[in-house]
Amino acid sequence: MHEKLSTLVTALRRAGHFDEAATLALRGMLDVAEEAVASSRYANRARVLRGMVHLRPGDAYRRLVSLERGAERARPAGLGEGGLEEGAALLTSATAWRSVVRHRCGVSIDVNLGSLEPHAEGAEVEGDAALAEGGGFSSNESRQRFLVRQASHVCVLPLRAPGGEVEGMISLEADCPAAVGREFVWREWNETLQLVADVAAPYLLALPTRPAAAAEVDEFLPVVGTAMAGLLPILRVFAQQEETLLVSGATGAGKSRLARWCHQRSDRSKGPFEVLDLVTVPEDLQMAELFGWKKGAFTGSVRDNVGSVARAEGGSLFIDEIDKLSLKAQAGLLHLLEERSYRPLGEGTGEKRADVRFIIGTNANLLEAVRAGRFREDLYYRVNVLPIRMPPLDERRDEIPLWARYMVNRRHRERVPSGSVRLTEGAEWLLSGCSWPGNLRQLDNIVRRAYTLAMVGQGGSGEVVLEERHVTQALSYDGPPGAKPLSEALRVAAQAFVQEAQRREGSIDLDLADAFRGFVLGTAVRQLGRDEAFRVLGRENLVRNRNHHKAFKREVEKVDTLFKALGEAGSPFADLLASEE
Repeated sequence: MHEKLSTLVTALRRAGHFDEAATLALRGMLDVAEEAVASSRYANRARVLRGMVHLRPGDAYRRLVSLERGAERARPAGLGEGGLEEGAALLTSATAWRSVVRHRCGVSIDVNLGSLEPHAEGAEVEGDAALAEGGGFSSNESRQRFLVRQASHVCVLPLRAPGGEVEGMISLEADCPAAVGREFVWREWNETLQLVADVAAPYLLALPTRPAAAAEVDEFLPVVGTAMAGLLPILRVFAQQEETLLVSGATGAGKSRLARWCHQRSDRSKGPFEVLDLVTVPEDLQMAELFGWKKGAFTGSVRDNVGSVARAEGGSLFIDEIDKLSLKAQAGLLHLLEERSYRPLGEGTGEKRADVRFIIGTNANLLEAVRAGRFREDLYYRVNVLPIRMPPLDERRDEIPLWARYMVNRRHRERVPSGSVRLTEGAEWLLSGCSWPGNLRQLDNIVRRAYTLAMVGQGGSGEVVLEERHVTQALSYDGPPGAKPLSEALRVAAQAFVQEAQRREGSIDLDLADAFRGFVLGTAVRQLGRDEAFRVLGRENLVRNRNHHKAFKREVEKVDTLFKALGEAGSPFADLLASEE
């Protein structure tokens, strides 16, 4: 075993991407699983089927791949043979994940019995309501997924970061009817399997994914940058499920848009898509808005009213800001999710069935809310089945100019359907350099404001150009652009540079980061004029010696070099150089 681990570590060190590391790790673990079966009483009566890596730091899915026994490489979520979408083929049990996180050890699943057993001594699932009911799955969907792909026995092992934090899991599946109701090989070989997982974990957690191909955009998700392109394969799988989808992310990041996107890619796409934003609903009316009411149910209910659940019948219901739900309403929602039935307020007897797929949105840390007693633990586990995190706009900076173009074109079509509108490179660059704590919602407000200023300045003609001065003025109403601390802005810029270097696989040299000086100087010259810019930035001696013209040209040319390396037409300061010449 020592020799096999040494070979695996050597190969992992050479891996440049997550996909390569996942293939190596899964192949090693499947080899161990086959060795375990061959040396057991189930030799020649069991088949090792596949392995899967589920990377979910912070309890939100980030990467999901599988390796079929005998296949050459791991396959990412959302793609089957021939590039066809494979639906639920990669998902495992939410109950297993909760057990792995709680006990920090592997678990064995007997699919036909619906039972789950931790490998660690003294770690009992039986009676642990937060994990399962009676030691079994918390939903039938997981069991059906395993049975469809012929898996009778599953082993789930934690992926542990340095320090022991569980940030993912590896699941292995086997088919062995003879072992139903009996001990399979997982527990006996747990130590060896976990050792392979622990060796591979640092590489799986740290290596970047391969650059995603350009994602197809549509009316529901018209802009997809690098960060979102990596999440879409997982989301395509999640969209096709009936289980609850939890979308977390900052306010204004686009959770509602993503929820609608998932609805459109589900089997319920022909049904309604209903939104219940709990921020707009007083606590005492939450139950009524959710379940509806009968006339006379409470003061002011002068007529019957169907609730959000009934309006979403046959489709999807997106409940946003779930953390705002009162404890009383949380109990009602828990019953709805567990029993798929509800009773409108004032209804005498009987309950209505709910044929609805639930998508939940939040900008809060629900686990912290559970610990603080503001959110029910049992409800948390019911909504946290398929978790995904929507990155804030500051982590999707390559999307900013694309979203700005989309927003201004949408606005202009409403006002002047036959006209045209565009943003100058300087305007896009200025927007890209700002911080967006309000995310897409804030960007849309600034773009609308800048558009109005451009319309006023250009007489409301059909041809409108948003210039840098329009964006600067629009931003000025909310305070100075990029109002975050300089250290934070520098961190964001550095992160964007690293992400671009990863995407281009080494074609972006570190020396190109020197262009930052040119960005600073060019911005100062545009805002203050050349002489004053050099004085403000501590280079007054160059002005006195009349050497600042050459210094300016040298620094701004570095910006031009960076833009050319990125495939851009030219730097945003080209006009300043032209005026100098």
